[in-house]
Amino acid sequence: MKEIKKYNNLEDWTRNLLAHGKYGFTLQILRDTFPGQSEAANKSALKRLVDKEQIISIHKGYYLIIPPQYRSKGILPPASFLDAFMKELARPYYLALLNAAAYHGASHQQPQEFFVVTSFPVLRPMQKKGLKLNYISKKEIPETLLDTRKTEAGYLKISNPALTATDLLQYAKRVGGINRVATVLNELVESMKPETFNSYLLQHAPVTALQRLGYLLDKVFDKQVLANALFSELQKSNTALFRTPLKASAPTKGFAADEKWKVIINTTIELDE
Repeated sequence: MKEIKKYNNLEDWTRNLLAHGKYGFTLQILRDTFPGQSEAANKSALKRLVDKEQIISIHKGYYLIIPPQYRSKGILPPASFLDAFMKELARPYYLALLNAAAYHGASHQQPQEFFVVTSFPVLRPMQKKGLKLNYISKKEIPETLLDTRKTEAGYLKISNPALTATDLLQYAKRVGGINRVATVLNELVESMKPETFNSYLLQHAPVTALQRLGYLLDKVFDKQVLANALFSELQKSNTALFRTPLKASAPTKGFAADEKWKVIINTTIELDE
């Protein structure tokens, strides 16, 4: 508790946190740091800094500190605060979909919103200062399929290329549809390795997403080594393949199915230039 005397006020304390690379704090930590301060005084001090756009509340009892270089935006990029924020919520997580693809070099179309996969119960989306954070809940977060990237504020967990690909196909509607996904995957395949199509991926990805990915690798992107590695792993695990549409939301009657992948070709894939 000796450190408490160092801080004259909340603004002084948040400036010190920033100097030590910390971009967020909880209401409880504030109370612990200024134990003699009343709740009314805390509330008033927080409001002053919110009004000065030096902090912003992004979750009940959790505040981000906005460094000078981000004041014009009024919010931090998720890479700067997501890891610390999810640790505070005691949630496993990873940055997913188009955002993860961009980290792997597939940034054909810059995403306007961020997708974070985490555990249950479901978290409500966050929309602040033009930043939208969407949450997707899964029963289990596959740590073995995640990559860790260094950021200015610490670390960030993202899905590896193979998991990114299957997530994109599973949640295609949420990111603009199958053609947009295929365009991103066409760049993402450069980061994929045959050995990432393993039993861990098969445990955590829906078979339908694996089938669509296999079909695209095989027949659209002409990546035979990757396609064969995936098909071999599916055979090795005795995974049964059933007819599934390439475009989940489109009609399937009257369309042929690929014999190998059992994918009903109910749409034409058009890759953006």
